[in-house]
Order: sequence, then C-alpha cells, then structure tokens
Amino acid sequence: MQANDARLLRGSAVPTAAVAIVAMIVGTLVAGSKGLIGAAFASVVVLVFFSLGQLAIGRITDGNPFMIMNMAMLTYLVQVGAVAILLFAFADATWFDTKVFAIVILAATLVWIAAQVRVFSKLKIAYVEPDGKR
Repeated sequence: MQANDARLLRGSAVPTAAVAIVAMIVGTLVAGSKGLIGAAFASVVVLVFFSLGQLAIGRITDGNPFMIMNMAMLTYLVQVGAVAILLFAFADATWFDTKVFAIVILAATLVWIAAQVRVFSKLKIAYVEPDGKR
C-alpha cells in the first residue's frame, strides 16, 4: 500500500468511526439496545465495505495507475449494491432497529465520502510519471 492510499484510508476511517460512536449513543437513546445494535451493525458495515474497497483500489491501481477511475467506479458500484442488498435482506429484522440501521448507514457513508474528498484534495499526487517510462 502506498503512503497516499494509507493516508486516504486513515483520513476516511477516523471521522467515520467518530460518527459511528456518536450514532451508537444516539441510537441507544432513541431506540434502546436495539438502536445500539442497529447503529453498531451499520457502522461496521460501512467501515468494512469502504475500507475493503479502498484497499482493493490501491492494490489494483498499484500496477496500472491509468485504471484508477474505472476501478473506483466499479468498486463504488459494488459497495452500493452490497449495502442495498443488506438493507433489503434485513428489512424485516427484529433483533435491531432497522430505521436506526438505515439512517446510520446513510450518515456514515456520507461522512466517509466527504472525508475522502477532503483528504484527496489535500494529497500531493504527481500527475507525471516520475520515472519517465510513459
């Protein structure tokens, strides 16, 4: 993993984890233990899905930097599809609050994306190949 990838992952995961903690507290206050479970489950889903996606993008584009946009779009599409499948699969679950789950997934996803945009805009990424091969 390149330094930029690690910085991007860390810069997105830390704010999302902070929002997850707040969401678990609010979920507990709003819906009790089921709200806590729903918020925790949603937080884990977002953190795992988007972290794995960032790791996959970093690994795939390491050898071919020209594939970064294609892989980023494909990874994002797969992540959104997987989250949608989870939302439909657990729509009738009774062991956690599904409304808290859905709201926390949305909030954590928005925070992840906003943090990723912020970190990416501050990275100094060379747009010219330093070794001059291409």
